[in-house]
Amino acid sequence: MAAIAGGERGFTLRMNKKDTPRILQDYLDFITERANEIRRKNQDRLLYTNSQGGSWKSVPFKHPSTFDTLAMDPVNKILIMSDLRDLADGQVFYKRTGRAWKRGYLLYGPPGTGKSSMIAAMANFLGYDIYDLELTEVNTNSELRKLLMKTSSKSIIVIEDIDCSINLTNRKKNNGDGGRNTSSTSLDGVPDVRSSPRSPVSPVDQDNNETNSITLSGLLNFTDGLWSCCGSERIFVFTTNHIEKLDPALLRSGRMDMHIFMSYCSFPALKILLKNYLGCDDGDIEPDVMEDLAAVIDSAEMTPADISEVLIKNRRDNHRALRELLEALRSRAEKKKLMNRRQRLEAEEEEVAEEEEEKRALDSPKEVGGAATGGGDDVEVNYKKGGKDEEEDNGIN
Repeated sequence: MAAIAGGERGFTLRMNKKDTPRILQDYLDFITERANEIRRKNQDRLLYTNSQGGSWKSVPFKHPSTFDTLAMDPVNKILIMSDLRDLADGQVFYKRTGRAWKRGYLLYGPPGTGKSSMIAAMANFLGYDIYDLELTEVNTNSELRKLLMKTSSKSIIVIEDIDCSINLTNRKKNNGDGGRNTSSTSLDGVPDVRSSPRSPVSPVDQDNNETNSITLSGLLNFTDGLWSCCGSERIFVFTTNHIEKLDPALLRSGRMDMHIFMSYCSFPALKILLKNYLGCDDGDIEPDVMEDLAAVIDSAEMTPADISEVLIKNRRDNHRALRELLEALRSRAEKKKLMNRRQRLEAEEEEVAEEEEEKRALDSPKEVGGAATGGGDDVEVNYKKGGKDEEEDNGIN
């Protein structure tokens, strides 16, 4: 280490002259990349939002969510973090394979399951800025491309509640081309296959459809077209509460590479929430209480947001918090049980009604058709008799 004029400190690198061409450039590139990474992690991250006219406005991003605090199955969190790390370290891989250096994630599940917290955790994990794209503020496909070109590398582009943002034409209904089944990686170990129809868009001017609204084709090109390659190390994240409403073309690999189901609170996720809000580890809670919670958590189908609210209200009294949480879980589980029983009875009644209707439909043609069949026989006999008499009259044996 050596002193530099002005009081700053620096390093002196010495090497053999013959090794300079082989080492220097790679070393300087590595130092520059590491310096930029350290600088990015130390500086405040930004949250951008778009306004009309194709421009971005930013505010400091201070969301505290991390993968440590995220209420999610730890196994799934490890898979997601590993995938994100592979993306961040994958410059050589993406260049060698000829792929755009980007990745798409679809977060879907009931409201209150932590989709927004997941996005914040991803940004904090990688040190990326977030571009929150509001599609209702975008008027044309060209404006959408301009917004994409103004985003920076090492960023996350988010479209939340994409099924509610705008109406997108379903090519399955219009052309019969966009309805093929598409698959991509799913955290439940089964390929995600979606081919549900999407409601058609309102009429658009055929002469210049870009002057009225953005289209499905424009959004597809935004995430996976040539313009999506302008920049590197980008992440696209779509969120939805109703995956069945999305056009299959949006879900295929290359656009949404990983489908992440944000489920109701599981027992591993519950233990994370207990640690976050009550400071309780496994050994701090009586085994009987933990067993009771484990027995009812799945059937209750409560979201992490609902459970967090119960814990927040009672965070100063752990015993009361656990007691009220257990009561809330049992109450929800009982309601679910009654609802499922009612739905099962209704389904059975509908099935019985359908069987009776089918039976009546089968019996009805027999009564009407009996006479019709008899009439048919009479006609056939008369035809034969008439034919025979006619032959005799003509003198034909």
